[in-house]
Amino acid sequence: MQATVKEETRPIVKQDKDSRQYVGSSVNRPNMRRHLEGRGCYVDDISLPRLVHVVYLRSPYAHARFSIVDVSRAKAMPGVVAIVDGREIATICTPWVATLAHLEGMRSPPEYPLALDRACWQGEPVLAIVALTRHQAEDALPMVEIDWHELPVVDNMETALAPETPVIHPELGDNLCFTKKIDTGGVEQAMAEADLVVEETYRFGRVTGVTMEPRSLLADYQPAESQLTVYQSHQAPHMMQDLYARHFDLPENSVRVICRDVGGAFGLKVHSYPDDFATVALSILLKRPVKFVADRLESFASDIHAREHVVKARIGVKSSGEIVAFDFDDLTGVGPYSVYPRTSAIEGNQVLSIAGGPYKHKYYRARLDVVFQNKSPTSQYRGVGHPIACGATEGIVELAAQRLGIDPLKMRLINVMPDDGYPCVGASGIKIEGLSHQKSIAKLEEMMNYQALRKEQAELRKQNIHRGIGFAVLVELTNPSAAFYGVGGARISALDGASLRLEPTGVVTCHVGVGEQGQGTETIFAQIAADAIGVEIGQVKIVTGDTEATPYGGGTWASRGAGIGGEAVLQAGRALRSNIRDFAAVVLKKDRPELDVADGFIVDSSTGAHLMPLAEVARQAYFRPDILPADARPELMVTRHAAQRGFPFTFTNGVQASYVEVDIETGFVKLLDHWCVEDCGRVINPKLVDEQIRGAIVQGIGGVMLEECLYDENGLLRNGSMADYLVPMAFEMPDIHVAHIETPTNTSELGAKGAGEAGTAGPPGAVMNAINDALAPFSARVASQPITPEKILQALGTV
Repeated sequence: MQATVKEETRPIVKQDKDSRQYVGSSVNRPNMRRHLEGRGCYVDDISLPRLVHVVYLRSPYAHARFSIVDVSRAKAMPGVVAIVDGREIATICTPWVATLAHLEGMRSPPEYPLALDRACWQGEPVLAIVALTRHQAEDALPMVEIDWHELPVVDNMETALAPETPVIHPELGDNLCFTKKIDTGGVEQAMAEADLVVEETYRFGRVTGVTMEPRSLLADYQPAESQLTVYQSHQAPHMMQDLYARHFDLPENSVRVICRDVGGAFGLKVHSYPDDFATVALSILLKRPVKFVADRLESFASDIHAREHVVKARIGVKSSGEIVAFDFDDLTGVGPYSVYPRTSAIEGNQVLSIAGGPYKHKYYRARLDVVFQNKSPTSQYRGVGHPIACGATEGIVELAAQRLGIDPLKMRLINVMPDDGYPCVGASGIKIEGLSHQKSIAKLEEMMNYQALRKEQAELRKQNIHRGIGFAVLVELTNPSAAFYGVGGARISALDGASLRLEPTGVVTCHVGVGEQGQGTETIFAQIAADAIGVEIGQVKIVTGDTEATPYGGGTWASRGAGIGGEAVLQAGRALRSNIRDFAAVVLKKDRPELDVADGFIVDSSTGAHLMPLAEVARQAYFRPDILPADARPELMVTRHAAQRGFPFTFTNGVQASYVEVDIETGFVKLLDHWCVEDCGRVINPKLVDEQIRGAIVQGIGGVMLEECLYDENGLLRNGSMADYLVPMAFEMPDIHVAHIETPTNTSELGAKGAGEAGTAGPPGAVMNAINDALAPFSARVASQPITPEKILQALGTV
């Protein structure tokens, strides 16, 4: 008989503690021991025959013309294999323009793997030196003779569009990359009729990601087979496969991208970089494997930056606390080029979409200007616009509450979108399926013992100890649909797939397009597959990060691992389980409804009695088809795909609170406690979700308190080292308390949304508001991040 696929509809829900249910349980990571034993496999662990190493000579200036005078001394250095310039690489790699069609009017000039005759930021690669070892290539660097002619620098984004400011790319006419407006109409009338209008300007410092594993790539071109294999520390292998195929004019099936263990990414590794293409080009030109591993110093200038924004915010409120209108003006600088292929306008675009998001106001106006500058390019980093939107929104809401004399938590409860008011469309035009602001705020208030905290704060102020409490209510978009990139023409898949195969030994191999970058994706996929099929989690092996082995997919970004990748695993697991039951009915000569799968066995569906191990089912399917009926065709491998449909995104929500103490004599801030209530839909693994949220909160705190890429007036990075760029340390962080509300999304059967980025959105508002609450007795405020002791003392008027 022909085995037919009958999709199972058994819901994934939490069951009693005696049930073998992995979804909803804090399962330990199956790959944990391998990493603890130091057996992870990163790009720099890979060595191939005839391997050579490349280092890039990078521009020491922010803007300069150059000519390569003499490389003979460098070529004569020990171990040097080749020295290649941008023009030679441009003969085999086409340039790119990083714009999206749905970001109407967006502009960016063509960009090449290596600059041809002009460098536009400090750190832009201009020449490749290839040697047998990296040390030998580095030793040859200073032997290259180059003439540099410095050009005028655009360093200040606030004057980038001024008539007297030089234009970086004359062919564009000015330094404007992108502009956008959202206007519901009626904003000025609403402001005029409001009882109070509050304005403030918020500044967000430029930051960069600091991953444990730096960007790295090993390109191996086999000319005999016209086959390119790229080992890369990256989040989206299929995206890179497509880019390499198109820009090197190779058939897509001749390009294989492998992303094994990825030592952190945070969005830093979801883009393409000029040196990625240059390294691949070198492998093709030299016909041998070429490895590039960025060192920590060059990473500060060559990796993407993010978050440099100035937001002018205005809010109109009634004396009751009701918000009637928001008005935002966002300016952001993105470096000299838009980053390919996701573009550098997406962060600002999301600020406009999300600002004011948690609230039920009717009138909304926002403007975005994205400008070019001679600094490292900026693009998408963990949270992508959410920290900016949340920081400005929650800052101005808290300020309005203070001016009205209304408790800031009550102010939020008056204005948040009600939990029973979905689906709805926000004032910015975002479509929202279902959130839980009211439940989240109520849970937070209970968690932090809010009234007791306020009482403690008042008592301590009498002792000249100044503590503050700050809040931030947030929304976060996850699981993007094709509306995010597909409509703009970028070939970044909104679809992801999973292939599940029952092996002859009864174990299950699960190939998934969404990869692992340290967030625990492999764990949740194993949990979902084990439950969907009916096996022990130890019987599931997960394979990700290989374009030749996994179904086509978008990769891991925008918190889409659980919501899209997990849904594909669920559907494939259910289909495989259904096929197993069909085949077992043939083998056992029973009716299908009498059989089920549990604990790795075919079981009696009514009694749960074990009838046959899956290994025996698979043995007969693979090795003894001769004993089966002629029409029995076991289908023991299944592929299913999933994508976000019905809504452009799945929105999550949450609320965070921070409790700080400010030393008014020194300006130092001590972070005492931080609370977070998050609604990411179905929680698949509470431990992993809490890890993600805590880690994201720490990164968010880094942006509020410590991290900033500092430049001088010549566009040169002043603090491009771990000695000078401050990142959060464990002893500086507060206790972070996490709780959940679960509002499963109806756009998938799994019900999961996303949790990987939400934690970053809250700290810019919550911590800033807490500091300003502590400073309130002195009528002082800070609105520029990172909030340094110097800025606090300036606000207090003591320096």
